[in-house]
Amino acid sequence: MKVYRTDEIRNVVLLGHGGSGKTSLAEAMAYVSGATNRMGSVENGNTISDFDKEEQKRKFSLSTSLIPIEWEKAKINILDTPGYFDFVGEVEEAVSAADAAVIVVSGKAGVQVGTEKAWELCDKYNLPRMIYVTEMDVDDASFRQVVEDLTARYGKVIAPHFQPIRENEKLVGYVNVIKNAGRRYTGLGQREECEIPDYCLPNLQIYREKLLEAVAETSEAFMERYFEGDEFSVEEIRSAMRTEVMDGDIVPVAMGSNVQAQGVANLLSDIVRFFPSPEYRECVGINRKTNEIFEAHHDFAAAKTAYVFKTMVDPFIGKYSFVKVCSGVLKGDDVLYNPESDAEAKIGKIYTLSGNKPVEVQELFAGDIGAIAKLTSTKTGDTLSTKNTPVSYGRTEYSKPYTYMKYVVNNKGDEDKVSQALAKMMAEDVTLKVVNDSENRQSLIYGMGDQHLEVTASKLAERYKVGIRLETPKVAFRETIRKNSDVDTKYKKQSGGHGQYGHVKMRFEPSGDLDTPYVFQEEVVGGAVPKNYFPAVEKGLQESVLKGPLAGYPVVGVKATLYDGSYHPVDSSEMAFKTATIQAFKKGFMEAGPVLLEPIASVKVTVPDDYTGDVMGDLNKRRGRVLGMNPQSGGYQVIEADVPMTGMFGYCTTLRSMTGGRGSYSYEFARYEQAPADVQEKEIEKRAAEE
Repeated sequence: MKVYRTDEIRNVVLLGHGGSGKTSLAEAMAYVSGATNRMGSVENGNTISDFDKEEQKRKFSLSTSLIPIEWEKAKINILDTPGYFDFVGEVEEAVSAADAAVIVVSGKAGVQVGTEKAWELCDKYNLPRMIYVTEMDVDDASFRQVVEDLTARYGKVIAPHFQPIRENEKLVGYVNVIKNAGRRYTGLGQREECEIPDYCLPNLQIYREKLLEAVAETSEAFMERYFEGDEFSVEEIRSAMRTEVMDGDIVPVAMGSNVQAQGVANLLSDIVRFFPSPEYRECVGINRKTNEIFEAHHDFAAAKTAYVFKTMVDPFIGKYSFVKVCSGVLKGDDVLYNPESDAEAKIGKIYTLSGNKPVEVQELFAGDIGAIAKLTSTKTGDTLSTKNTPVSYGRTEYSKPYTYMKYVVNNKGDEDKVSQALAKMMAEDVTLKVVNDSENRQSLIYGMGDQHLEVTASKLAERYKVGIRLETPKVAFRETIRKNSDVDTKYKKQSGGHGQYGHVKMRFEPSGDLDTPYVFQEEVVGGAVPKNYFPAVEKGLQESVLKGPLAGYPVVGVKATLYDGSYHPVDSSEMAFKTATIQAFKKGFMEAGPVLLEPIASVKVTVPDDYTGDVMGDLNKRRGRVLGMNPQSGGYQVIEADVPMTGMFGYCTTLRSMTGGRGSYSYEFARYEQAPADVQEKEIEKRAAEE
């Protein structure tokens, strides 16, 4: 592929609901542009984007892939993203590197939750956008309905500039609203001029009026001409549209059929025509040497810098770091410096990837997207620059994973293989996290939802040939006491030679501090227990609080006072006093009103107003206490509640199904509270059965 200058590049992310047709659109774009000579399909598992076996098996995208396309003397870097919410980390990576977005909407399914989330992401990253309505070759697809729904939701920025011509429920052509002219499809991706059918005229009138109104608003001169009834030329309309699209004042709506590759050539031309090249996008970092702001702004004449927005680790082709060049021109023999890891590396070859196929390029201009192989000390979110001008860009904010499961390795001896494979997968997936919970002797895996975790387990088996089982994790309960107790314990053992003798009298009471396992005090008078045995008594306490007598959970909030006892000048030893203390603790703890404490999470649930009642009802079922609601912009509420951690399992799936995917939540550990009697009873029984 030839080298493109900054002004000839367009970085475009495909966003939309799962199943709306993003991957098949990327495939049609590659075919129409001549990047491939045959068009694959998701159904047959032979698309450029979905190259992973897991994607081919499930028939939907799991990760972002890059497809560079050459069209009208420009290079379009297409970033095809997953539509399912469990893989939102991949979408956030792609959006951070894109300069514009095409939101794909199914003409059959219409505007869905994924459409709304795509729009919100574009708002967050300030991305110019276009809407592309797919499946216009399907019987019950309705372009008019999609436009009406979009207009109802987003107002007058929605501006359709194509209109379908359908005969017998089939897409046979389109009306170009800008040119006010009809076109009929003659072959795959080809067309010829035709008359505009009468039945298209009423809608055409509405769409054209809308478009001209938007164009008129770009300048006072245009506004005057519009009111005087002057016609605008095609070039004037396009020029005004480019300005408005880049400012976000117009969102053009195009349409077509991915399967028939109809409407795709128009979309590619619109991308080149209306979307900004990277030089129009701001980009600033910090010069680590001078601590001054480094204004990159995709200037190819500035010092070389690049942001690593994604990592791909393939067992067969190795590790690739996807970079967006923020300034300068990257060349194969460059030595780049990573200020995060304080490491330099000669980058060797530079690639652009088409799916998982690396294509070598000589250089990458500022604003272009490419990949560098084998950067061992570089991870997603790092910046590459030169040692003379070490620059860091702000890291992208990724969604935080809250769904977690315990994982168990299927085959003993595979533990190392599993942890190495998971480390590679975490390098690739920023929303995957592994935590070792030593207290409950379990390994936890965190993801964006149940499907995310299930796919991870499946990838481990498929890619790395190691198996894990996902199970419900143990909750970290605690044990404490509510009353006081007083015990007298003697440990006496006689065997040949020296015996063992330790005698302690101890009081146990709540310390009032649930953050500390125990507080130890001694009030021994007259040397009943010699001072040199006090550390042994404390050691006995240290061991005892690790596994409480009630259900084997760690103990907190206990005050132990050693006030009396006795010793034997020959048989007493540290071991004997330690053992006597352990026995005293067990007895004293069980006599002091032992209770189980459960962890409570502070939860924030963000939902549209219409769903607050259902969500609050569900939180109550989970033994949650709703503390209040805060209204947010866009008709959303944030419900704040305290919920026991046991009630958080499966919450992600429930919330999504209750709110049609519109709800989101976050939580953090707040404190421990006494568990209700029935929960305590069940937990004690369960632990006894396990033991």
